[in-house]
Amino acid sequence: MNKKILRLAIPNILSNLSVPLLSSVDTAVVGHLNDVAYLGAIAIGSMIFNFLYWGFGFLRMGTTGLIAQAYGKKDEQEISLIFSRSIATAVISGLLLIALQELISFIGFYLINASPEVEHLASDYFSIRIYAAPAALTLYAVQGWFLGMQNAKYPLILAVSVNLVNIFFNLLFIYEFHMKSNGVALGTVIAQYFGLGLAGFLYVKKYSSYKINFDLKKIFDVEPLKRFVKVNFDILVRTLSLVFVFSYFTAVSAEMGDDILAVNTILFQLWMILSYGVDGFAFASESLAGKYKGSKDYTMFKRTIRYSFYWGIGLGIIFSFAYLIFGKAILTIYTDQKNLIELGIYYFTWTIAAPVINSICYIWDGIYIGATATKAMRNSMLICTLVIFLPLQLWATSHWGNQGLWFSLLVFMFSRGVILTIFSGKNIFNMNLFK
Repeated sequence: MNKKILRLAIPNILSNLSVPLLSSVDTAVVGHLNDVAYLGAIAIGSMIFNFLYWGFGFLRMGTTGLIAQAYGKKDEQEISLIFSRSIATAVISGLLLIALQELISFIGFYLINASPEVEHLASDYFSIRIYAAPAALTLYAVQGWFLGMQNAKYPLILAVSVNLVNIFFNLLFIYEFHMKSNGVALGTVIAQYFGLGLAGFLYVKKYSSYKINFDLKKIFDVEPLKRFVKVNFDILVRTLSLVFVFSYFTAVSAEMGDDILAVNTILFQLWMILSYGVDGFAFASESLAGKYKGSKDYTMFKRTIRYSFYWGIGLGIIFSFAYLIFGKAILTIYTDQKNLIELGIYYFTWTIAAPVINSICYIWDGIYIGATATKAMRNSMLICTLVIFLPLQLWATSHWGNQGLWFSLLVFMFSRGVILTIFSGKNIFNMNLFK
């Protein structure tokens, strides 16, 4: 089992870590410009896209779980049809985001209370990056399909290639053409469409026998379509709730001033590096849990869960230890401004504590997605967001300021792990689900 998990997890870890690596490079490059407003613009602009794109995370997660179960059943026709539904949903959704960009921009910047300079720069960033939407969402579907097919190598190739291209163009536009945050946005657009072309090449190279089936009668067959919509809607609500919490965190940070916004953006990058690392094991558990549920192998299903937690929590411990030892050195990579480094050290305790605590809910997410127990996952997230995070954040921030904001975010992540554990008896370890 360890070999099976690592075969999927290691490429996923490398693939996932390339995402915060790109974000970290953007933050480091912009953080060394002569005005913190550029860093704030990246934070605000990225927050809006996180809300948009993470909301469509079901295109990756839902596709992985459904494909993995179809793969376990060896149902080739259903594998092709699920992929077709995902691709069609991604392309249509991406075009709609472009068409609605003015409305999205208006709502996004209406809800954010940042300085006028930051809002102006963030608006420019948004108006460029929005044109990557069709490519970005289609890549979600393609990566989910590859993972469901137990192939973690191709998502790694895609992620690393896209992010390297992105970094190249970001550095080119900023240092050669003297662009600022708008150069980062343009680099992202070019990289996403490069990734889409590469994804098509990889698909044809290995999976040409699985024809993308746009037979509308089969795609819209009522029963499988109902399941596709139900699973993806549950994941959509869950993901939007998570993105709401992170976006709310960024919005409250912006209200505390440009320096707090900048330092919280840097520290949050370290949270995301951890999440993308542990998600490598979460993605492996998605693929394997879905496969064994599809083949109705309850013994291997339970073994997948147990070993996934061993690896995920172990990696979290390593991250916590690294942050404890190298915290200040890490901060200097992101910025050379002494006041930001000092602020970062002051709030760094939450970053040290986060990896072990957060790893539990990350692994549970992968298991619930692979088992397509999405209703329980959705409900747990709503409880943690509405009942725990929002009331706690209002109280803690009013008493402890930014320390209270970080405290409420950590409690939110801890409560996610606890509630998913409580729900697992009925929704994951229930033998009736394998009959």
